[in-house]
Formats: sequence, C-alpha cells, structure tokens
Amino acid sequence: MCNRLLLMFAAVVLFASVTFGQTPQTPAPNAEPIRPGDGDPILQLNLTPEQREQIRAIRQNNQNERAATGQKLREANRALQVALNADNPDEVLIEQRLKEVAEAQASQTRLRVLSEVRIRRVLTAEQRVLLGSLQQQARENRRQRMTIDEKMERREERLRRAQERRKVNSLQRRRDGQTPIP
Repeated sequence: MCNRLLLMFAAVVLFASVTFGQTPQTPAPNAEPIRPGDGDPILQLNLTPEQREQIRAIRQNNQNERAATGQKLREANRALQVALNADNPDEVLIEQRLKEVAEAQASQTRLRVLSEVRIRRVLTAEQRVLLGSLQQQARENRRQRMTIDEKMERREERLRRAQERRKVNSLQRRRDGQTPIP
C-alpha cells in the first residue's frame, strides 16, 4: 500500500514538473469552440491534425504494453481467486498473490499516467484546462450514476424484503388455517 501511494505521489510530481514550461501549440484557427458536455470529449478539445496524429502515435506505441499489463493483471487476479478458493487457504500464498495483483495494478497505473503525460505534452494550455474540466465532469457523472445505482439497489432490496415478508406471512396464515391474502 505504501509503495502504491509512493508511486502515485511520484506520478503526480512527475506530471506537475513535465506540464509546466511547455510551448503551447495553437488549435485549429477555424475550429468553433465547444463547451464541456457537448458530445465527444476528443472533439471538444479541437485538436489539430498534427495533434491527432501525435496522440494516435502515443497510443499505438503503448498498445502492446497496455495489452501485456492487462493480461498480467487478469492472470494475477485469477491466481488470487484460486488461492482464496482453496479448501485450506494458505495465507502466505494469498499474500504473495495480493502482492502480484498490486504490482500489476501499479504497472497498469504507471502506464496510464505516463501515457496521459505524453498526451498532455501535445496539448495547448487551453486544451489541458478543458481536458481537466472534461475529466472532472466525467468523475461527477460517474458519481451521480453510482448514486442512482445505489438508490436502485436499495429500492430492489426493499422490494425483495417486502416480498419475503409477504411470503412468510402467507405461510404463517396457511399454517394457522387462515386463507392467505394475495
């Protein structure tokens, strides 16, 4: 956990040190400014063709490594699940599997953060501000969806409990010789 926090802190420091002092590129002059929330986030950044190509190259360069880290994380999670499902779980083995999962997650996070840093280097200062706004908006939307999902889950749970109570009451009435109420 400490290593993970240290890695995240290092990524933030690296990101902060890299993004300051960049020479901004100007977006397409004929591009109409688009406000946050208007459609595709990539379109909202008003990327120039050069920026699009640079970002595409960054993504392609990381594609194999992203696939490998994703596979490693899936395998580590499977190995952990196998260790947990054993008839007699071995705590030492589980600790090792947890360490493997944490390392795979850290590797995936590192790759994602470094990729974002490289992409941010391609953006102008205005585009980076807009990207931050779009990311914040996406986080808020996820939070709202979670809240809605949580409300739906609570509602479904209440309905399930009510159905169980009705079933129990019906069974009790039958047992007591009363006619159940539908």
